Amino acid sequence: MSVLSIIPDLRREFEFITSRSGGPGGQNTNKTETKVILRFNISSSTLLTDEQKETLLSKLEFTLIEGCILSCTSQKFRSQLQNKEHCIEKCHQILLSALTPIKKRIKTKVPKAVNEKRLLTKRINASQKLQRRKIGGNHLNP
Repeated sequence: MSVLSIIPDLRREFEFITSRSGGPGGQNTNKTETKVILRFNISSSTLLTDEQKETLLSKLEFTLIEGCILSCTSQKFRSQLQNKEHCIEKCHQILLSALTPIKKRIKTKVPKAVNEKRLLTKRINASQKLQRRKIGGNHLNP
């Protein structure tokens, strides 16, 4: 299942902020801005439906900035373009997981054979413990 099957391509609504990275790159990190921060305002999106917006705002409420802005950061790679693509992928994964409906668990009955096997092993364990007792000892009073 592709990401775009549930949510539209939101790239034109993403806002990118670049800064100097603390990740790999050696001296290159001192002069280039390879760290990418992606910001996406859910409530002002024109590509999402109202129902999708409500779902996202409720499910992601503790991870959003100012209650409606989703932020993703990447400084994994040495190039700004790769970090930008990584941010987009991370954001799509977050949105996809939030919009995917949770399936309800269907309760099943325990099969009769499984229950009988459990009771049989309990009886076997009980008989083994009985055999470990001392013969003729008073077991009821300590």
